[in-house]
Amino acid sequence: MKKVPTIVLSVSYKGVKFIDATNKNIIAEHEIRNISCAAQDPEDLSTFAYITKDLKTNHHYCHVFTAFDVNLAYEIILTLGQAFEVAYQLALQARKGGHSSTLPESFENKPSKPIPKPRVSIRKSVIDPSEQKTLANLPWIVEPGQEAKRGINTKYETTIF
Repeated sequence: MKKVPTIVLSVSYKGVKFIDATNKNIIAEHEIRNISCAAQDPEDLSTFAYITKDLKTNHHYCHVFTAFDVNLAYEIILTLGQAFEVAYQLALQARKGGHSSTLPESFENKPSKPIPKPRVSIRKSVIDPSEQKTLANLPWIVEPGQEAKRGINTKYETTIF
């Protein structure tokens, strides 16, 4: 069986990049506007995925990842959700105030279309985190209140495999 490569996943309001962890080459890039949804596997919380659309072929692709631990996967899904929200807010601002030099290039000079709301699915645990802190000896959820302390991060890089 072929070994799965270790990559760095770079997430920003512009999109997602897969970067080879060994040689730092960009393997693939996906603009945020071409990402349909993101979700964490409900049975294996260290596994997550997102769906993209290739504009050249009109095909959809599902990109599946397994993070080193559950908390890392959770952080990546939260960051993807924040990236959707930031991109959506920037698109709304561009619509209201015209084009601005501070807007990302993916929002400039595009035909006028309705702006879709951010699409992300973040799995919420049905188990109270104060009752169950670990799953298979790994922490699996951010402590209560920690989400509120997080600022909006528009760029997130992590190494996954």
